[in-house]
Amino acid sequence: MDDDILMKRWREMEREFETHLRLERGLSVNTATAYLSDIAHLERYAVEKGYKPEEVQTRDIESLIAELNELDIAATTQSRFVSAFRSFYKMMIVDDRMKENPAEFVTLPKRPKHLPDILTDEDIGAIQATFDRSTADGERNYVIIEVLYGCGLRVSELVTMKLGNIYDEEECLRIFGKGDKERWVPINKRALELLEMYIHNVRSHQNIKKGEENYVFISRLGRHLSRNFVFMFLQDAVKKAGIKKHVSPHSLRHSFATELVNGGADLRAVQEMLGHAHLATTEIYTHLSPGYLRETIETYHPHYKRN
Repeated sequence: MDDDILMKRWREMEREFETHLRLERGLSVNTATAYLSDIAHLERYAVEKGYKPEEVQTRDIESLIAELNELDIAATTQSRFVSAFRSFYKMMIVDDRMKENPAEFVTLPKRPKHLPDILTDEDIGAIQATFDRSTADGERNYVIIEVLYGCGLRVSELVTMKLGNIYDEEECLRIFGKGDKERWVPINKRALELLEMYIHNVRSHQNIKKGEENYVFISRLGRHLSRNFVFMFLQDAVKKAGIKKHVSPHSLRHSFATELVNGGADLRAVQEMLGHAHLATTEIYTHLSPGYLRETIETYHPHYKRN
């Protein structure tokens, strides 16, 4: 189906849903707005897949919710997403557009009680080797992995990064993190060269939709990528690479920080690069380094000092 027709179909259903929420359900403006925002996430996921609203299945909704869980989105927010999806499809059933509600039996995943596994340089290479760099998508995905691992960005920061955020001479990225807090993140020469090559050799040949012109990473539909899209292609690459680890886009950020701390980097410098508001958040990475723990105990424990 043509992209514009697909988008039009989604927007029609969203307008009907807005009317349904406010007139038939009697929800407050704030609640209705939140539900519509949630459906917009589902729309972005579905359009990437080429699905009409009626073609979304339970596994698609579960994939989207799994991504939210991996990104450490609050359980209450995940619950609202599922509630919004159920309401959306309940309306479609009442209107005889569907027979079954794909969100009816979706359950929220348990919150992860462990940190993501650390990826080695060999793991990163194996993941990147799964991409066909002769294609636009393959080259883009290769560069995304390089930037996420080389700069420690949140996936939300990567997909919203603009061309004007790249400072070649300074070899830095200007990043806007949580709460629009600005920070400067160094980018290594290899990652910067790959990024520039992608922009000039791949992105420049794409048909980019109006309003999307400044985003760095663009989908084949001409729009900036969603977080879920990155999650999905990474999961596929990890499977193809035969890596038996718990991997999400956050794993690359986690591995970036762990490598720095294990290498002896100053925690406050790592805190600044990651955009953590509190040093205590960054200190979690010290718990992963046996060398750091031994150095700490040797420095501060009186018996070690005495020896």
